[in-house]
This record gives sequence, structure tokens and C-alpha cells, in this order.
Amino acid sequence: MLMQTHEARLKALREELKRRDLAGFIVPISDEHMSEYVGDYAQRLHWLTGFGGSAGFAAVTLTGAAIFVDGRYTVQVKGQVDNALFEYRNIPRDSLADWLKGAAQNGERVAYDPWLHTPGWVDRLERGLEGSGVELVPAEGNPIDAVWADQPEPSPAQAIVHENTLAGRSSADKRGEVADWLAKEGFDAVVVPALDSVAWLLNIRGSDVSHTPVSHAYVIAHADGHAELFIAPGKVTPELAQHLGNAVTVRDRDEFEGALGTMKGKRVSVDPDFGVAGIAQALRAGGASAAFRQDPTILAKAIKNEAEQQGHRDAQAADGAAVSRFLHWIEVNAPRGEVDELSAAAKLEAFRREHGDLRDTSFDTISAASGHAALPHYRVDEDSNITIPPGSIFLCDSGGQYPAGTTDITRTVWVGPGEPTAEIKDRFTRVLKGHIQIDRAIFPQGTNGGQLDSFARQYLWEAGVDYAHGTGHGVGSFLGVHEGPQRIAKHAGGQAGTGQELFAGMILSNEPGYYKPDAFGIRIENLVLTVPKHIEGAEGEWLGFETLTFVPIDRRLIEPALLTDTEIDWLDAYHAKVREIVAPRLSGEDLAWLERETQPLRG
Repeated sequence: MLMQTHEARLKALREELKRRDLAGFIVPISDEHMSEYVGDYAQRLHWLTGFGGSAGFAAVTLTGAAIFVDGRYTVQVKGQVDNALFEYRNIPRDSLADWLKGAAQNGERVAYDPWLHTPGWVDRLERGLEGSGVELVPAEGNPIDAVWADQPEPSPAQAIVHENTLAGRSSADKRGEVADWLAKEGFDAVVVPALDSVAWLLNIRGSDVSHTPVSHAYVIAHADGHAELFIAPGKVTPELAQHLGNAVTVRDRDEFEGALGTMKGKRVSVDPDFGVAGIAQALRAGGASAAFRQDPTILAKAIKNEAEQQGHRDAQAADGAAVSRFLHWIEVNAPRGEVDELSAAAKLEAFRREHGDLRDTSFDTISAASGHAALPHYRVDEDSNITIPPGSIFLCDSGGQYPAGTTDITRTVWVGPGEPTAEIKDRFTRVLKGHIQIDRAIFPQGTNGGQLDSFARQYLWEAGVDYAHGTGHGVGSFLGVHEGPQRIAKHAGGQAGTGQELFAGMILSNEPGYYKPDAFGIRIENLVLTVPKHIEGAEGEWLGFETLTFVPIDRRLIEPALLTDTEIDWLDAYHAKVREIVAPRLSGEDLAWLERETQPLRG
């Protein structure tokens, strides 16, 4: 029987917990690969609670329930989750362990799905529960799956070959590099659980997950260069099998856990961020030694080779033409009061499909009008959708997945009639100044992203304001739009990736912003490629950035008096490059608009 209400679903889960002699269960937004985006079959938190955000979790006991979200979702959760069923809890202020201590009794067992959490998460929660008498135990099969009668099946889509001309390296070459790493580190094998790492290592792609072109699969790579691919048989075409060759054994994905149990006496590396607790538990149960080390494909994947770099440039050129046409369309139509957030996002996707081999958007488009633009991670839906008000800010953060590369761009524009206020122009110009400082940065080899972050914030800090998100994240090559290990953000010692040294070949976003609650938001985002920089007489190796994204920046929002001559020169040179790259792809009124919008700021 299908359960239509969240109250009925919560009741069914509690009955299942009683049947298993469990006092509680923890429900994350996660899959077996710790993916950023998960398939419909893994949307257990949404099914149980109605919450549609991308981060959070719930804890359910026989008598209580709570949903935990961070500051991005404190408004959204209240609109989607019934507080008569779930208490609202804030991360990081509220502790799951503390909540469980009050909701469960001494001697009771609270379960988690070991295939949806990392070993580190399990260890931290166990330490938090010490002395409470509450026992944390792995569930044998997910209890939500037992009561979710119409749970979608995992995607049946076939995996496809990612050609070497786009990848820039053969899979055999990459597997050889991994084998060398295993030998050097003294491991017999490494488990590769992250879907984008599997895709990169084997030069395959798929369509199992929205926004990220991957297939559900695992790899075990061995020190002799041989690899085992665990994937549903229906996903493997003759072309894929031929591409993989004899050095890759294809096995049913259902055999993966059993295979982990056959590695007795072997020393196996597992990534601590993407390898779930179930992997480590299966290895240890089979007599293997599990050591937690970063997956060796992660850093290699982040450093793009020449073919991948050129692919990004090609994808960005097509994307730039599409986004430029979209901004022209917004300028013409939005002042009439005829465009809403949803129709704007749909129009942008349509332009992208006209200009490139678009396979998917790289994330849900942030199409944010007026006060919605003040929410950095806003996601428009039928309930939140509003018309873009004439005389206001419109912010659009979007991207595309093309076989040649992955794009991500934010433009903030003024929708007439009228002129932006002095406050809006001041904040926009300070964001632009920070953006320019990142783009022009030159730094010694060994610098990490955390050390660059304040370059982007300094002009906002001068005005006593800041922004709460990072300044930049890594980007994949026809893979994840958020790709580690590098990033540009505060707290180099406290946020994953900010302490990662930057290397030539890494691609990052450059996206400072400013957000005034309930009023407006500003963000300017381009992608940049880390490249060597030659300095006459320099000591050591130096790096800087090459801009990859070329779309006009709205000059109506700029206060020229706040810009230095150097910054004006940068903007004029940037717009000249936009004309050079994008103009050949446009015609008619779109071309005339581009030529007007890229005129020098200096009269």
C-alpha cells in the first residue's frame, strides 16, 4: 500500500524499527558513493520528511523525530517539513549525539545504514554517545527501503565511452599511475568508490545522476595494474567492454561487498571521505587491513592535461554565446514584467542546447530575483517562483555539462527601468574588485586556496561587510561541477580543500559575492585555470590564473569612481576578449547587444 502522507511514512518506519528491535534510525541525504547529487532511489530523506534541500539529515526514534539542516535551509525546511512530526534542529549548533541522548533510553539501539555514512562519521557519533548507554549499530538493510513501496529503481542507463581525445590520457595510463602509487605506498589494492573517480580512471561516463555524467559503479584497482569494475550488467555495452579491454574485469555491482570479503591478508586503501563504513567493515570482516588514505585518482583528476584544458576553453566559448544571448533576452523581456524565475531558467537551458552539445545542466540553475538573490543557494520551484520585478537585481548562477568540459557561471544584472541605487553599485563594484584581484593573483608554488581567499574579500571588508560562502571550488572535465581537493575559502585548517596546494592545471571558480537579506544579492563568477607565470628574475616557480569564462559583466552596476586604472584596464581587456571569443558565434541583435555591452568603460 502506498503511503501518501509523511505522517503515515513516519509511522511505518517506526513499526519497522520495532520489528527489528531498534529504538531509532538516522536518515541522511546520501548514496553508497557519498555523492553530492544522488539518484531518486536514494532520496530517502525527501520521501520521509518532504525536505528538498541538498544537505541535512533526520533522526527518528519510536517517540520523537528531528531534522537537522544548516543555515542555508532554515527557511526552506520550515516550509517543507511538518513541525508536528519533526523538530527543527540547526547544524552546527545542535548535536545529533546530544539529541539522541535525550530521545533514546539507556540500553536502546539506534541504527545507521553503513553504506550511507563514512567511518569517520560513525566514530564521531560513537564518541558523542559514550556514557549515555545508547548503542549505535549498523542496520542490516535500510529500514526505509523496507517500507518505501514505490521506491524508484536505480537508473538503468548504459555507461558510455569517454574518448581519449577528450580525456587526454588512456585508462591504461591512469591505471598504471595508480599501480605505481600502490607499490610506493605498500598497498595491495585501492577501493575507488567516488563515481567521478571511477569515471575518470576508466574514461567512461553515464547518466545515472542528475547534473553529473557518471554511472553507479565501484572499482577495485590492484597493484599489478589490473582493475575490477563492479557495475550492473545491463549498463555494459559491447563498445564499453571493448574500450575497457582485458585488464579490467567487469563484475556485477551486487558482487562488490562479497569481493571485499575475499581479500584476506591484503592491505587495502580506502578514501576516508568517499569510502563508506560498509566498505571498511566488509574488508575487516574478510580479514583484510583497511587503511584510510585519499583516493590517488582525486589529485590526478584535478590537474587537467592539455586536452582537458582545451576542451574547457571550447565548452566555455559555446556556453558564453548561450549565456550572452540569455542576458540580452533578459534585458529585453524582463523589464516588461513578463519573465519569472522558472521561465528564465528554462530559456537559458534552451539557449545552451542551441549552442553546444549540452548533455545536462551542471547543477540546478539558481534563477533568483529581488530578495531571492540574497539567498546564495536559492533553488526556484513552483511554490517559490516569482516574476522578476522591473527595477531590481536578477542573479543567475548556472552551468552546463558538455563532453568537452563542465561550465559554471554567475552573472548579476540590473533589470530596468530606472537605475540601481548607490548602495547596489557600491557593493557590486566591491565584489568586482575582489573578483579582479583573484583573477590577477600571482603566487608562489606551494600556495593553497585558503591563502588567496582574502584577496577577494578585502574591498568588502573595507565597507564592513562579507559573504558566508567560499570564493572558489574545483571543477571537473565533463564530471562534477564541485570537484576537490582544491578550493578557495576561509579557514585553511578547518575546511576540506582550503589547505590543498594549487598546481598548474587545476580549474577553480572565482565567485565573490554580497547578500543583503530580503533585498538583493550579488555574485560574479568565472572559471579560471591555474597556469605557470614567468616573472623576470623570479626565485622559484610562480603560478597565476587564465580566465576561461567569457560573458559581459553588467556595466550599469559599476561605480567607476571605485575602480583603479589597473582594474578598469582589466575590465576593458576582459570585454575585448569576450568580443573576440563570443562574437563569431552570434548574429543580428544578439551580436549588436554584445558589441554594445563590451565597449570600454573608459569613454
